Amino acid sequence: MSFLNANYSNNESTTTYGPLSTGEYEMIINKAQETATKNGAESFQIDLIVRNDLDGVPALAETNKKYHNRHVFNDNWKRKATGQYDMQGFQYILQAVGVPEGTTIATIDDFARLLVGKPVKVYVKEEDNEYNGTVTKVNRVAPWNYSQTAFPNVAHVSKDKNVADPFPQGATGMTDAEIESNLPF
Repeated sequence: MSFLNANYSNNESTTTYGPLSTGEYEMIINKAQETATKNGAESFQIDLIVRNDLDGVPALAETNKKYHNRHVFNDNWKRKATGQYDMQGFQYILQAVGVPEGTTIATIDDFARLLVGKPVKVYVKEEDNEYNGTVTKVNRVAPWNYSQTAFPNVAHVSKDKNVADPFPQGATGMTDAEIESNLPF
């Protein structure tokens, strides 16, 4: 009797690398930084990761559970006419991460530091993007589509071991037992 007979007829791909389905996702702001294209167009890019600590929440079965650990990038471009960012758009993001109203932010780097590691709820839209006659599906996130998370207690674990974990052991000020007792499942 053999150990195994190779039969791939029932194999299904569980990983898709296309865009996320349109919907609301609970996410972590993984990175936030100012970037520029080769032609000098500047943007403030936010790298969002779909949280992997909410698989047990039935309402998130089609979003977080299905797509956890996936990245979505949100580019906030400087306006060509003014050379400035849309500061009103940034207000939605600040409110979503819980920065107190009236807080003065001195630099774009300070703004980035306020965001990194914070949980947020984000509405992600799947849309067509045409470039050089080719149409592809992409995800779009607008600043006004950020809101406060419904799950402020974070137990997300980063898959990338080369990236500093924004939630190192004890960073929440709670014990593991307290964190587990606050999970929604």
